[in-house]
Amino acid sequence: MKTSTAARDPCRFSFGTPNRRGSRYCAGERRRGRIHRTARRTPNAPQEEIPVIPYSVTFGGISGRYASWKDATFVVIPFPVDITTTYMAGTRNGPRAILDASSHMELFDEENKIETYRAGIFVSTEVPVALTGPVSALKEVERRVKATVRAGKIPILLGGEHSGTAAAVVELRKRHGDLTVLQFDAHTDLRDTYLGSPYNHACVGRRIVDTGARLIQVGIRSMSEEEDRFLKKTEEVKTFYASEVRDNVADVTKGIVSSLSGNVYITIDLDVFDPGIMPAVVTPEPGGLSWFEGIDILRDVMRANCNIVGFDVMELAPIAGMAAPDYLAARLCYRLMGWLVARQSEK
Repeated sequence: MKTSTAARDPCRFSFGTPNRRGSRYCAGERRRGRIHRTARRTPNAPQEEIPVIPYSVTFGGISGRYASWKDATFVVIPFPVDITTTYMAGTRNGPRAILDASSHMELFDEENKIETYRAGIFVSTEVPVALTGPVSALKEVERRVKATVRAGKIPILLGGEHSGTAAAVVELRKRHGDLTVLQFDAHTDLRDTYLGSPYNHACVGRRIVDTGARLIQVGIRSMSEEEDRFLKKTEEVKTFYASEVRDNVADVTKGIVSSLSGNVYITIDLDVFDPGIMPAVVTPEPGGLSWFEGIDILRDVMRANCNIVGFDVMELAPIAGMAAPDYLAARLCYRLMGWLVARQSEK
């Protein structure tokens, strides 16, 4: 018989008490065509909640009020953690690589016909990482997400290993109660523990389920026998495989959208994409989504009758001399912001 977690206390799972029931950027200028932006320190953050970034980097290289806490619609939280990743390493460099790549993008969104940055994008300091383990970093993510949503802003987590997502979900469950998490990933991440830790990046899906949130997975093409057993007995996880996307992306998209309601958080492990376009991940599984498959699904999700309360882009492990994966991640993040701004303008 399948089990349900719908009635669970949203505060039941929190970090620190696992429930086993379950180059420094240099200030400078960039010129490209008519665009001239100067990266500056982001001003006006309430330091007791979201600390001012100590180095000169913003999303998209924007400056002034567009990069301030006061005027921000979005708050970017860099999560440079690489403690529990397995196989390849390097996700600790992911957030900074995304921010760096973002400064080379055009800031006009050609699909939505808007300059998304005008809605305001504040970048907080990187979440500090203790060498003793991930728990303190996860608690800090909870704290920053709490401060962000309390101020009426939208949290965006950049990673960094996928474990940080569960911390954001813990806080959003407390805030909103009802919550669905839409997970784009090559892996189910439903192990209860891995390598002795419930906080391993291979356990993030299980920790999300532990909060009582519903979980919808897209792009899956790898799992363990333990995870397969768990999927068979739970009603709280719905899985769409990468092979299904390949065979009929339109039908999969309809199935995803019909499953969404209420509050939705989107988490994107970049290994959901095929290694041909996204090789810079810790476990590059063959047979992933194309750029346009991912974008087409996300576009319809953003038009669905639900409330998007935040998102993350995780698990970028930059490869020296290869800019394309970093740029893809930055473009994806900015496009998601653009859809959210467009949604708000239509209300």
